[in-house]
Amino acid sequence: MNTTRLLLAAIISATALPASAAAPTGTERTMTATVDKEQARTLALLERLVNQNSGSRNVAGNKAVIAMLTPEFEALGFKVRFLPMEQTGRAGHLLATHPGAKGAKRLLLIGHTDTVFEPDSPFQTFHREGDKATGPGVADDKGGVVTIVAALRAMQAAGTLKKANIEVFLTGDEEDAGDPQAVARADLVAAGKRADAALDFEGLVRLGGPDGIPTDMGSIARRSAFSWTLNVTAKSGHSSGVFGADGDGAIYALARMLAAFRAEVPEPNLTLNVGLIGGGAQAALDADQARIAASGKTNIIAAQALARGDLRTLSPQQHAAAVAKMQAIVARAYPGATATLTFEDGYPPMAPTEANKALLDKLNGVNATLGLPAMPALDPAKRGAGDISFVAADVAGLAGLGPASSGDHTPAETVDVPSIWLQAKRAALLMSRLAAERR
Repeated sequence: MNTTRLLLAAIISATALPASAAAPTGTERTMTATVDKEQARTLALLERLVNQNSGSRNVAGNKAVIAMLTPEFEALGFKVRFLPMEQTGRAGHLLATHPGAKGAKRLLLIGHTDTVFEPDSPFQTFHREGDKATGPGVADDKGGVVTIVAALRAMQAAGTLKKANIEVFLTGDEEDAGDPQAVARADLVAAGKRADAALDFEGLVRLGGPDGIPTDMGSIARRSAFSWTLNVTAKSGHSSGVFGADGDGAIYALARMLAAFRAEVPEPNLTLNVGLIGGGAQAALDADQARIAASGKTNIIAAQALARGDLRTLSPQQHAAAVAKMQAIVARAYPGATATLTFEDGYPPMAPTEANKALLDKLNGVNATLGLPAMPALDPAKRGAGDISFVAADVAGLAGLGPASSGDHTPAETVDVPSIWLQAKRAALLMSRLAAERR
């Protein structure tokens, strides 16, 4: 969306502003003006971050990004700690802490320094044309990180940061979490237990409307993401004996299990994908679990079959019920075959709680003050899993406070530059209001 269209949307929304909407205070006007005044500074920081490769497995690259960000937070009065995670195969995390007024609400801001683009990717540099900028992580999530910095600078200029209790937690492995996950996310979970509200700065979702003007959506929920592996073994033999005493073979059994998964497990807000399958006289996963080496002949009953996929749910209860259904399907009798179904560590769900809805209401209070339309709650199926889900069981949360973009996770990743300013203003006002509340 170009600048003219954005201005038109703002004018339309302002004319529809309810009479009861509070006008911005002098402090809030200072915050919005500061975001605008520092646009060039914010973009320069974004360019520096994007031009430093920080693929999830690039330990040195993520440390370099954290080193760039450390003085930015220290200049705002934060105490910065680096939490090394090389024992998990990843660089580590940045934790920046700002102590504020005693008894004031404690805010946790979540983002990440890593991207999906490793050093061997041809997509490595920042490039801007007008209101659009491209580059690895320019939106996901380096655009979100600079939105945090811009909002905090605005709060500092307006004097609202001084009494704010804020922790900023930037993971270095959001796109590909380290192993064991319990270690990789222990510090983030602990930060969630300390907080009264969690704000996640991954991308803003915009959905097109019938009038052609996109609608900014509020994210109060994210679904889980768990990978599973189904391993079937069966009696082998000459193909002439299939369906007899030797049974049906591993491939038939696997096919029946997968068909039952499709027929019996899906329900609203739940998806169950099969992404990899193979079988034959022999079948085995490779070390990175992304390929299956299978061999066999048409006259041999298949002895092994494998499938991998993912399960996404909206609540812990829905996840547990789906796993139980899948295990029950696998445990059924299949002629001549037995199977095991295993689940790996994954991203838990962020359920759409009343507390999360209340946070969105407060964000919409900010929107009213800024002359912007209210943000409806986004269908959780329209965004993937994220780090905020690790704290969702302990604290109210709101996701999608980063900039709008397109082409994430591809060499076409593009950030809408004006949305950085918009999101920084929303965040600065929201955080200032939340920080002034008592626990």
